[in-house]
Amino acid sequence: MPHHSATIRWSNDAPEQFAQGRYARAHDWVFDGGQTVRASSSTGVVRPPLSDPFGVDPEEALIAAVSSCHMLWFLDLVRRAGHGVASYEDAAEGALEKCADGRVRITRVTLRPRIAWAGDAPDAAALGELHHQAHENCFIANSITAEVVVEPR
Repeated sequence: MPHHSATIRWSNDAPEQFAQGRYARAHDWVFDGGQTVRASSSTGVVRPPLSDPFGVDPEEALIAAVSSCHMLWFLDLVRRAGHGVASYEDAAEGALEKCADGRVRITRVTLRPRIAWAGDAPDAAALGELHHQAHENCFIANSITAEVVVEPR
């Protein structure tokens, strides 16, 4: 099986304030292909300027990873079924909740794909089955405990 990696880079720009919790949470994610993405803690957890509102936070990244993985499997399955897709857009979101054990976690990921078909679209039952199979095959969905729900738009 393939191995995947990412390098996370952060540096302390205010060492004198670190012990008081007043340090920047912004950092970089560097991926094996050379792409660098600015990341930060969520501004809902740590307020700016200590968080960078333009950075991708880990929660957003998890939601995007689930959505992207589902889409990639869906497109392959649709292609194999003989359908064409012109575009695919997903307004995905995740629910962050404090659970009975006191831990905060993403408990639900809702995918809301909007698909423009190139040619004939599958019927509702076939479309549902394609989404089901995409979910079953998605490596990311198989790696998390959050419920993943698909609500096609």
